[in-house]
Amino acid sequence: MPEYWDLYDRQLRPLNRKYERDDKKRMPKGEFHIVVDILSINKEGKILITKRHPDKPYGNMWEISGGSVLSGESPLDGAVRELFEETGLKAAPQELRYMGQIIRERSGCIHNFYLYEGDFDEDKITLQEGETVDFLLVTPKEIAKMSDSGEFLDFAFNRMRAVFGDIFFHHI
Repeated sequence: MPEYWDLYDRQLRPLNRKYERDDKKRMPKGEFHIVVDILSINKEGKILITKRHPDKPYGNMWEISGGSVLSGESPLDGAVRELFEETGLKAAPQELRYMGQIIRERSGCIHNFYLYEGDFDEDKITLQEGETVDFLLVTPKEIAKMSDSGEFLDFAFNRMRAVFGDIFFHHI
């Protein structure tokens, strides 16, 4: 089943058009779709990271939860859905705190970042077949080491540091 995204301009004004996802081509210049990234921290201060399926772009790399907002969804609804689909964690919309945004001109993505501070442990995680193959609960220091060693997506790590700086560096 094809995946459709709503298109926006750089100022997040709707273009009233949809785009069918195609990993083989870039978004049209000056057009954007919304992507959500969710930093999930449990009561012990551990961050949930997942390992991408080997058949996906950047396969076998570690990252935080996230993905594209589907046509008709709000960014918050997309974040709730992506968190559940990839991890099995069911967060209420009011449990996700909006933390900021990064616009990536080259890829046509507007990333919205959310923080989820939840009561979860390893037993509550359910991975999405075809998307993720493993998970870890780690400290920010461990993520930094994984980024340095090439195991964690470096661009995802840099975005996390930029958006979640105070929260992230508080734990390093």
